[in-house]
Amino acid sequence: MSAFLRWVPAILVAACLAAAPARAADLRIGLSAEPSSMDPHYHNAWINVSFSFHIFDRLIEQDERQNLRPGLALSWKMVGERVWEFKLRQGVKFHDGAAFTAEDVVFTLKRIPAVPNSPSSLGVYTSSIESMEIVDLYTLRITTKAPYPLLPRDFSVFGIMGKKQASGPVPEGKTTQQLNAGDGLVGTGPYKFVEWVKGDRIVLARHPDYWGDKQPWDRVIFKPIRASGARVAALLSGDVDLIEGVSPPDLPRLRQDSNVKVWDSISNVAMYIMFDSFRDETPGVSGTNGKNPFKDSRVRKALSLAINREAIVSRIMEGMATPAAEVVPPFMFGANPDLKPDPYDPDEAKKLLAAAGYPNGFKLVLGAPSDRYVRISEISQAVASMWSRVGVQTSVDASTITTFFTRRNKYEFSAFLGGSLAYTGEMSFLLKVVAATPTANSLHGVINKGRYSNPKVDELLHAAVSATDEEKSRKLMQEASRIVMKEDHGMLVLHFDKRAWATRSTVTYNPRVDTSTFAMEAKPAK
Repeated sequence: MSAFLRWVPAILVAACLAAAPARAADLRIGLSAEPSSMDPHYHNAWINVSFSFHIFDRLIEQDERQNLRPGLALSWKMVGERVWEFKLRQGVKFHDGAAFTAEDVVFTLKRIPAVPNSPSSLGVYTSSIESMEIVDLYTLRITTKAPYPLLPRDFSVFGIMGKKQASGPVPEGKTTQQLNAGDGLVGTGPYKFVEWVKGDRIVLARHPDYWGDKQPWDRVIFKPIRASGARVAALLSGDVDLIEGVSPPDLPRLRQDSNVKVWDSISNVAMYIMFDSFRDETPGVSGTNGKNPFKDSRVRKALSLAINREAIVSRIMEGMATPAAEVVPPFMFGANPDLKPDPYDPDEAKKLLAAAGYPNGFKLVLGAPSDRYVRISEISQAVASMWSRVGVQTSVDASTITTFFTRRNKYEFSAFLGGSLAYTGEMSFLLKVVAATPTANSLHGVINKGRYSNPKVDELLHAAVSATDEEKSRKLMQEASRIVMKEDHGMLVLHFDKRAWATRSTVTYNPRVDTSTFAMEAKPAK
């Protein structure tokens, strides 16, 4: 007994050291996924885009509900049918002390489409631009190729880089590789880049001369912790102060812990399934005599009716989701508030399959990511099981998100599960990238990896984004979405996530509908 007691103090000291908190002015955040690059213009994936806003300010910002508000631009207005004028904020300093001017905006707008090898280009946000004119250091006029009232929303989705800091001999200036190493990674944002140790941590330091709200944290340390259980353990042990992507089964325990606070919000993350509706023969399908069954809208509708969305929401998501009929929630611009998700009707699904020539079904491999999205593995297995019950014997081919994107972009799947978020907070953004016909000379359809195409949808989208009358634009978007979702079943939307964050009781957090985890939304508890 005495020998045991001699060990107790040492054990307690070691335990206390292991759980020792960081200094009070540090904020440690457990991320569910890690950005693939520090280049703010390399990959149009929300983990990359939203993380970059710690370092690079936007011309126009979005609040927690994705309403627009001034950023580096104090005001913006149309001064002609195709001309926008932006008045820029004066007195803004880059992290190196250089002054922000209109030249930095022009540099950024030219750089974005020039970044090579992007898995998904941010050029979709600049493709409407015909020309730019610097009126003076703090006034910029942009002429679009056609009337384009959505330009301010596009300009709320990328950070502004400095011409001086990010210039270089190649078209994009500093390369992605240079920026990943920290070379040229200088913005006007609330935090400065310190280091990126891939797979371990990203460290930022407060920008003392930031033009906006003073940040309470001297340093922010982001730690990628992919497993939800491991993130919870890190929070409870004191290794981190804030975690994102809390899995539904962990919520009751965390809500009952007096040392923890839970913060949740509906999100506009739409989980969806896309089909290869382009090729005559498609990989991952057998038992169809070589035919691609997904070229028939009856098959796509049948598989929608075979999905019990309510069961996925209640049993897998444990109420932390809501069934969806289209790619943005009903409260967003361009949504059809009265559009309902397809009902669960396996008998009708079997009839449609038989009418399409597949009375005995067929075999299918469903591609899916294994991480990033909440309970994505369970969702993909549930969909596979539901489809198998109506005769489409489905197995799941899951891979990490990076590998999944690579394979998806190579068209390796005949059907795949994914998630998308309306970065701009309105309908046309997602329809343009996931439902418009992909073309070689346009960024429309850039992630339409099923290559769904309907000329009527393309026509409606073109008219919607050109209409200067807001109500006309809304109705055109609604009609385009209705055709994709209900007439064609060009893609199947399952649900919108609700997202949860958890903090130590010493930290408060303001959750966002766009799912971003911002150090700027975290404050020391009073």
